[in-house]
Amino acid sequence: MEYSIREVARIIDAKTEEITDTSISILLIDSRRLTLPEQSLFFALKTKTNDGHKYVDELYHLKVRNFVVSELLPEFNLMKDANFLVVKDTLKALQKLTSFHRKRFDIPVIGITGSNGKTIVKEFLYQLLHKDFNIVRSPRSYNSQIGVPLSVWQMNEKHTLGIFEAGISQPDEMECLQPIIAPTIGIITNIGEAHQENFLSTTQKCMEKLTLFNEAEAIIYDGDNGFIANCIESSCLSHKAIVWSRKDSEAPLFVESIEKKETETVIKCTMLGLSKRFVIPFTDDASIENVMHCLALILYLKPTSVSDESKTASLEPVDMRLDVKEGINNCLLINDTYNSDINSLDIALDFQASRRVNKNLKSTLILSDILQSGTLPKSLYKKVADMVRRKKVDRIIGIGRDIKEYESEFDIQKEFFRTTDDFIKSVTFKSFKDELILIKGSRRFHFERISELLEKKVHETILEVNLDAVVHNFNYYRSRLKPETKIVCMVKAFGYGAGSYELAKTLQEYRCDYLAVAVADEGAALRKEGISIPIIVMNPEFSSFNVLFENLLEPEVYSFRLLDAMIRETERRGITSYPIHIKVDTGMHRLGFQPEDMAEIGRRVKEQSGVVVRTVFSHLAGSDDPCLDDFTNQQFLKFEKAAAELEESLQQKVMRHILNSAGIERFPGQQMDMVRLGIGLYGVSASGQKGLRNVSTLRTIILQIQQIPSGDSVGYGRMSFVNRDSRIAIIPIGYADGLNRHFSNGGGEVVINGKRCPIIGNICMDACMIDVTDIDAKEGDRVIVFGEELPVGELSEKLKTISYEILTSISPRVKRVYFRE
Repeated sequence: MEYSIREVARIIDAKTEEITDTSISILLIDSRRLTLPEQSLFFALKTKTNDGHKYVDELYHLKVRNFVVSELLPEFNLMKDANFLVVKDTLKALQKLTSFHRKRFDIPVIGITGSNGKTIVKEFLYQLLHKDFNIVRSPRSYNSQIGVPLSVWQMNEKHTLGIFEAGISQPDEMECLQPIIAPTIGIITNIGEAHQENFLSTTQKCMEKLTLFNEAEAIIYDGDNGFIANCIESSCLSHKAIVWSRKDSEAPLFVESIEKKETETVIKCTMLGLSKRFVIPFTDDASIENVMHCLALILYLKPTSVSDESKTASLEPVDMRLDVKEGINNCLLINDTYNSDINSLDIALDFQASRRVNKNLKSTLILSDILQSGTLPKSLYKKVADMVRRKKVDRIIGIGRDIKEYESEFDIQKEFFRTTDDFIKSVTFKSFKDELILIKGSRRFHFERISELLEKKVHETILEVNLDAVVHNFNYYRSRLKPETKIVCMVKAFGYGAGSYELAKTLQEYRCDYLAVAVADEGAALRKEGISIPIIVMNPEFSSFNVLFENLLEPEVYSFRLLDAMIRETERRGITSYPIHIKVDTGMHRLGFQPEDMAEIGRRVKEQSGVVVRTVFSHLAGSDDPCLDDFTNQQFLKFEKAAAELEESLQQKVMRHILNSAGIERFPGQQMDMVRLGIGLYGVSASGQKGLRNVSTLRTIILQIQQIPSGDSVGYGRMSFVNRDSRIAIIPIGYADGLNRHFSNGGGEVVINGKRCPIIGNICMDACMIDVTDIDAKEGDRVIVFGEELPVGELSEKLKTISYEILTSISPRVKRVYFRE
């Protein structure tokens, strides 16, 4: 839906000068997501970690002409044909505009909140109701102060039902989201510990969430959850309650029995006095609870729909991950079958585009029919074709009757097939090479078969890397810094084992200032993969000058021998002002100039033009240990004095940095001009801070389970014996994969189905054995070696080492799988 820019200005109470009246239909908050500049209105949001005003100039040159800002920067005066709507708070303006937009629609709107399950309930409802309503819903888990407005902005006159989720992390946030969603029906799933640190109590958090439903007609919740029931009563909302219960036979939805079978659950219940029997294809408690919320909602919203007891049997699991995997013939696969609609396709194509920058890979989309879109097929696939063209996809492979019928809408390289089988049997399927392939299909097309066949085959041990967790940790540390403080992210040692390119690409996308690698070859590999931001080489070798200069890598310089060699080499090549970084030894006693060398460094640099000092820095020896704080403070003093002497000698300002991850956590007052973020980026706090997210999960599977009689030994050297009849699982990970052999014979453990199981016997090169006698385990089950359930810090403590060693020991033969949530 379009709004005139004059109308927008009036809605958000913006101050304006002369306005060129145009129409906008797209709300833009991220310059990297620009598609149609003429139709976009950019909100220059200010956050703890960034300021959108910095990107106005960039967007202006990309032909965006409409901006909502909270200040007019001097350079804006040069943009004579742009409209600037000036407001006090750009986020509030975004919320005010979308709140106005919401008021234009008189349709049922479901608001979902709670600590867990919001997205699953939303997607289950979509699956159950899409034939009865034309539904607009939050893309993925867009439930924040920014995500909710962008979700609600999708509403148009064709929609007959809205489903939006709302999440909060701070007090008073729900008050802002309530008028934007304005739900007529509410669902509260549960209340857990998420974001608890920002609330005085769990009760305060629950009461805050319930404000979403102040104007709602009905509230759906688990009536057996006494805590939520008490909060609803305290909020004076109990008269709106539509509860489901396992205990109260008078409840509108009374659950008589829940019978779990091997692959499904049978639920017998009474709905307004009528007996019903539902089968769902899940057996876990969380999925059962999520389905019960949905049934209660449908009972209230459209009672006739619950008469179709078969609907729940066809529910499909909700995969909220967008995986990046290595494919055959130098292909890269992006597997996204989370949901198949026009909004999720837009998000997935953005992700594909971000992975393509400067890579010599053809961009290919494999897309199935988009089902239950509520739009006529011709209009739908014309819109898809326009989107694919804007996102610069090189070719499309369409699968399905509908998309094939409208293949003429696509004017790029294209091939269409009626079924997945037809595609797999085709010559096309065997011809993929050097392509970035987005696999996006409705579940009924079983695109997992395509993904499995195109995926490069390696053994079953995998290191999963959560790129969203990397972004979270990066922003966690950035929020602790002054806006002007720059960040160097350490991606040396193959990104601490997680894989340097995907991490570097993600960090570049989120505007990290610098990357740092150990040796020049690591930096060159990143340049070949399209990484363009500055890269510091921490341990440059004299033989690496060609690699340094050819790839614009900035070396750490730690000695006069290296400094003189750099100067000679730049002069020989006719290079001027090549950036270098001066390392000062203030007590670490590894590499570095001595503090008294600063005047001489300045003299030599001033006498030449080949190199220029970009930063001066030092390394803290014990910033994580409070017992060493006196020594750390001495290092600060030595460094400040040395840096000042270098600046005086050079007669110029030089950026300074000394803090590592632990230093950022414990000495924020010493952040200077820049900091170096290492282990903290990967989810390990050097000083025990809370709030970081796990990035890497090492997992494998059970290959076989053997029955071992009491008294028998297990493994090489007969170092472990079982003292009872035992079940021993064999898993395909050994010391060649990076599993330390000191974990043998009970020294370590793994997690299977949420239970810890000890390693038994000596760890082999390619396998090890696990005692699963006391748990319900079967062949093919997933095994966690480290991750959220078994932190890498716990493993390092057992070995009396550091987390760095555990992470960087994972063998290259272990496949890395990257995903976004």
